[in-house]
Amino acid sequence: MPAGAPHGAGGQVRDPGGLRASLAGLTTRGRSFLAAGAAAAVCAYVLGQGQLLRVGLLLVVLPLICVLALHRTRHRVTATRRLTPPRVPAGGEARVQLRLENVSRVPTGLLMLQDRVPYVLGPRPRFVLDRVESGGRREVSYRVRSDLRGRYPLGPLQLRLTDPFGLVELTRSFTAYDTLTVVPRTQPLPAVRMTGEAGGYGDGSRRSLALAGDDDVIPRTYRRGDDLRRVHWRSTARYGELMVRREEQPQRTRATVLLDTRDLAYEGAGPDSAFEWAVSAAASTLLHVLEQGFSVRLLTDTGDSVPGEGGGGFSSGGTESAEAAGLMMDTLAVVGHSDGSGLGRAYDAVRSGGAGLASSGGDGLLIAFFGDLDEEQTEMAARMRQRSAAAVAFVLDSATWTGAPSRAEERLRRLRDAGWTALAVPPGAAFAELWRQAGNAPLGPETSGGRG
Repeated sequence: MPAGAPHGAGGQVRDPGGLRASLAGLTTRGRSFLAAGAAAAVCAYVLGQGQLLRVGLLLVVLPLICVLALHRTRHRVTATRRLTPPRVPAGGEARVQLRLENVSRVPTGLLMLQDRVPYVLGPRPRFVLDRVESGGRREVSYRVRSDLRGRYPLGPLQLRLTDPFGLVELTRSFTAYDTLTVVPRTQPLPAVRMTGEAGGYGDGSRRSLALAGDDDVIPRTYRRGDDLRRVHWRSTARYGELMVRREEQPQRTRATVLLDTRDLAYEGAGPDSAFEWAVSAAASTLLHVLEQGFSVRLLTDTGDSVPGEGGGGFSSGGTESAEAAGLMMDTLAVVGHSDGSGLGRAYDAVRSGGAGLASSGGDGLLIAFFGDLDEEQTEMAARMRQRSAAAVAFVLDSATWTGAPSRAEERLRRLRDAGWTALAVPPGAAFAELWRQAGNAPLGPETSGGRG
């Protein structure tokens, strides 16, 4: 195997390209030796100086000997990379540990390691290993961090070999690489009870969904023949008559988190932009409602739903919820602007999927993060409310975020008239405080956002 050709973990070594590639590894010093030797040989021929010819030949031959030596030297080196953790929030750090092992029977010479990392994660880490004995191991580590969400490749690891004179430098690359996922920043949210007007059910009754722990037990009046072991004593004391738990098992309430990603709905870019605020808030909401036992899905204005299989696109319980949470956070790590102009596809997905409809009749929660809404999109968003028991909208007006007077008051009023709990999001607002306001907000035009 050519000098320093490493075996990546689960990958193959890139073909070094033979002797020609080794010749291309001549450093500036090596090329200067060749040029000086050639010049000395020409001068020796013109001037008839035999001693100068010997010097010229030495200067030419030495770099070529180093090239041949490095090309024919055979080492077997393996390397592994460990990334801890593989998923971090924006602004968080991950530790990368590299392990190099010499599996050949001869010790290595001077080795220089360089791991490829994207510019946004920081400078490329470089390490120098003086000598690795046969069967020996060396471990090095470095840290990476990013303030921007996304998926970033780490690697492949590059191994650089050089001769004692510094005339030749050869690079060998592993083929294996890892991926660091930087998810949006999240913050813990207070446990609140979301309340909404149950539009579309005729009686217009007021409905609420608890986001404060286990689902409330729904008892009924005791009937002759009921098992006394099903008596619910707390409700019995409250109502003054014997109450029992219902026979049917309560279903997990469904929740839909809708994220408006339309490019025309937001202005500005960067970590402090309105769109990044919406992505971070959606991530916080998803984790919170999952922790409270809801079956959740992430929906965008394009109509795409995550998770997309089983349960109508909603997460399941147990281990599946953890997997769904990871999938939704990975989606938010790379979500970008869409080129759509309306919310039609999202409306169709809400209508067909029920926006959290359970088979018991529409008991679900819809939480939406909207950018700028024109009159047509406001009406479409208002109709989405009819398919859920409670609905909360956080509206990010671009005018407010760019320092201009707000243009969203009329849109907010229309959403509230349709039964939404609608709040305007000012620049730099703390989402936990807005979430608390959403839980305590009354229905009607008086609902408003606040600064955190």
